[in-house]
Amino acid sequence: MNNPTISTARRDSALETNKVLRNTYSLLAMTLAFSAVVAGITGMLNLPHPGILITLVGFYGLLFAVHKTANSAMGLVMVFALTGFMGYTIGPILNMVVAAGGSDIIMLAMGGTAAIFFALSAYILTTKKDMSFLGGMMVAGFVVLVVAFIANLFLQLPALHLALSAMFILFSSGAILMQTSAIVNGGERNYILATVTLFVSLYNIFISLINLLMAFAGGDD
Repeated sequence: MNNPTISTARRDSALETNKVLRNTYSLLAMTLAFSAVVAGITGMLNLPHPGILITLVGFYGLLFAVHKTANSAMGLVMVFALTGFMGYTIGPILNMVVAAGGSDIIMLAMGGTAAIFFALSAYILTTKKDMSFLGGMMVAGFVVLVVAFIANLFLQLPALHLALSAMFILFSSGAILMQTSAIVNGGERNYILATVTLFVSLYNIFISLINLLMAFAGGDD
């Protein structure tokens, strides 16, 4: 005979998981739309890219603000500030790709990003597999990415640039798997933090796919 207390706890846990998933995907959809609008405005106004230094400072500064305010209403404001800023950085990149005749590359990158996200999410939602075992590899991967990124700032090697793009896709795919798994298995209950992780992962995959597709097409990014 089932213990009613255990049954109630399981039901409450399932309800909480569904709530976090629903809120995460709803906020993710809104932030993606907002970021796209900002990118479109930036592109139409032909605004310049802020540069690597301002991009890094702005990104990590706003990311820190999101984590500090994630348990309050201000967290939502910070999420849109972060995703809007990231949208601003995309606008000039898309203008450059379009100017190089790569409109189809943008569409391919968008389709590829969506396909990766839906495939990885569907896998976790279907299997409910615990992906926490990836934690150690993700830490190691992050260190490798940071070292390779810094090295490429000085070396500017095309091959290293492409390798970085491929690594970013793998790393971001791992982040999507881990974050979705954490929600499904009760390890993540803050939808604001979950949304930011997924958004940043999608951003990195999209930009990396553009870099790779441009290279394969013979373009110059």
